[in-house]
Amino acid sequence: MANRIIHQWKSISLVEEDITLPNSKTVTHTTIKHPGAAIILPLTENGDIVLINQYRPSLKKWLLEIPAGTIETGEDAITCAHRELIEETGLQASEMHTLGQVTPLAGFCDEIQHLFIAKRLTPNHSHTCDDDEIIEVVTMSLKQLQQKIIDGCITDAKTIACLSKATLCGYI
Repeated sequence: MANRIIHQWKSISLVEEDITLPNSKTVTHTTIKHPGAAIILPLTENGDIVLINQYRPSLKKWLLEIPAGTIETGEDAITCAHRELIEETGLQASEMHTLGQVTPLAGFCDEIQHLFIAKRLTPNHSHTCDDDEIIEVVTMSLKQLQQKIIDGCITDAKTIACLSKATLCGYI
């Protein structure tokens, strides 16, 4: 049976399909199809981290998180990372290092999140947020950021994953 699109919103769709599992059993599975995202950990010259405080309508609350965004059609992950950094923070990076990928919601979504660390930041005044984004830029030390994670003030999984990967890779 063919894929059945149940709902479409922007570049994200809810798709139902019949699939055969490795044990040869056929099941109907519903997946959120997502083009992927770029997640950016912006690091200032003195080692501080640039975050955004963003209102998230799905949760009806503000989340303190690192900049991120959905990859557009025809765009690669690093181009998306550069674009989203400018759009959400008003900063551009002359150094962007890849930290690999994470799969945030593998049980029901095919999204791949591409992790980056951005360095050598300079202002770029051409930034504009999307119509549905309300964002405040916040800068804090690594120690402050880690404490906010410990205290439960930062619960955003992509922020915690990217910070962990950057730390494990020796970037911070």
